[in-house]
Amino acid sequence: MSGHYTLNLRVFWPLVTGLCTALVCLYHVLRGSGGARAETPDGADGGFPLLKVAVLLLLGYILLRCRHAVRQRFLPASPRLGRHSTFSPRHFREPSLGILLESYYEHEVRLSPHVLGHSKAHVSRIVGELVRAGRVRVSPGPIPGGALALAFRGDFIQVGSAYEQHKIRRPDGFDVLVPLRLPPLVALEPRSLGAEPALAPAFHGCFVCALKVPPGASGGPWLRDCKPFTDGFCVDVRGRRHLSATLVLRWFQSHLQRSLATVRYSLEGRCRVSLTPGGLEQPPTLHILPCRTDYGCCRLSMAVRLIPAVHVGDGVFLVAPPPSPLPIGPLSELPGGLRADALWGVNTARQEQKLLGCLQERAPPGACYLKCLQLLKALRDLGARGLDPTAATQWGRILSSYTLKSVVLAGLQHEGPPAQGWTEVHLGERLEELVQFLRDCLLRRQTLFHCVLGPGGAAAEVGPLPKVLREAAPVDLLAAFDRQARELAAARLLSTWRRLPQLLRAYGGPRYLARCPQPRGPRVQGFPEDEP
Repeated sequence: MSGHYTLNLRVFWPLVTGLCTALVCLYHVLRGSGGARAETPDGADGGFPLLKVAVLLLLGYILLRCRHAVRQRFLPASPRLGRHSTFSPRHFREPSLGILLESYYEHEVRLSPHVLGHSKAHVSRIVGELVRAGRVRVSPGPIPGGALALAFRGDFIQVGSAYEQHKIRRPDGFDVLVPLRLPPLVALEPRSLGAEPALAPAFHGCFVCALKVPPGASGGPWLRDCKPFTDGFCVDVRGRRHLSATLVLRWFQSHLQRSLATVRYSLEGRCRVSLTPGGLEQPPTLHILPCRTDYGCCRLSMAVRLIPAVHVGDGVFLVAPPPSPLPIGPLSELPGGLRADALWGVNTARQEQKLLGCLQERAPPGACYLKCLQLLKALRDLGARGLDPTAATQWGRILSSYTLKSVVLAGLQHEGPPAQGWTEVHLGERLEELVQFLRDCLLRRQTLFHCVLGPGGAAAEVGPLPKVLREAAPVDLLAAFDRQARELAAARLLSTWRRLPQLLRAYGGPRYLARCPQPRGPRVQGFPEDEP
């Protein structure tokens, strides 16, 4: 299913003309088989008006094709492509690329607001019922229930590209945080691992969450009172009890299964739902399939990742499990007495949404930074074509959607042009600069910092941050990848950028665009065009 619905006139007119011609032929066959033709009262042939309509439609189609040919021959260069630079290949001076890029964006990248809105509303209703059922239901879990049991807080938080207006292709994947309510006796002391010298760089964005004695409580009696909770959800790290992401995730998945069983019957008339556990390395996924009796206009199958989250203040959540890639398994021992099953990731979606909102308020009407982000994702997907599964997975991890979003935010905050430079007429220039900036991050800088947890961060834009984030060391999103992986990704990125017209013709838009001129840019020295 396409991301949105458009009427392709170059398909519509031939279909109508062919249909009318078939009707004319059928009419004459039926009249011929019925004997001599009967004359109409005025002496005219009854089939002539229909034949005349078919001829007029055919003429309209021919004129439309002639108009398209004239546009291809005499259309001036698109103002959205920007000026030629030493980084851009010479094919960006060709007038046909503007048509290719816009056609690819309209047919393969852009989402219909109507379809996306229906999908988000449907997800919100289903997840809302599931979370409310989970809040009411007391889980038997590792703790029989009562004051020391985990529970759903009762709300959910929609995060990710679908809710930041830069999702591409299909509105069939969503991320939802499900905040958990801790027992009243339990207090947490989260801490960043960014300053741990013995840890691999891939772990610097992780957090651990120790239990602490609440104010006014004494240590010994408090530990005895909390023993059922600590035995069910905590592990020992360096002599202290820490909340375990693995144990919480295991409870969360089983609690979701029981909650889903209570609401499944009430959802049967609207959709079919199922839950796929993610194991210990991925959160569970709720699959929402359209019901056969559902005759809505947007019958989509959707997958919703439900992520358990613990609130640490100011809209910041610790999430389980921590984001990949991790160089070792979830149950392995870490240096310094740390345990991988005690590691948590951090989610700053609220701060990032505020940052995007602030930038959007300052941007002029028609700003194209979200469109640039969407085209960067499309460029990444085009670059993955032809790779073997292992290389494609590595390519997708290095150029993840979060990495590409951080590139755009960095360009907007620090190194980008003024707000007027992000208007639609400068789309090509901005896209070129973002690709060059990403290449420099992979090769020269060899760093790309988290937009909130980086040096300086975005505190001035998004307001106060909790203490645990203010004291955290800067997080480098590329630290988990070695130099060779970054060099291969940079070479593949540059090769994809220079082969962009050929890729757009091969994989995007209507087939009639394949007859546009095919300019070729220079090849990347030392790398074949079809290899990373």
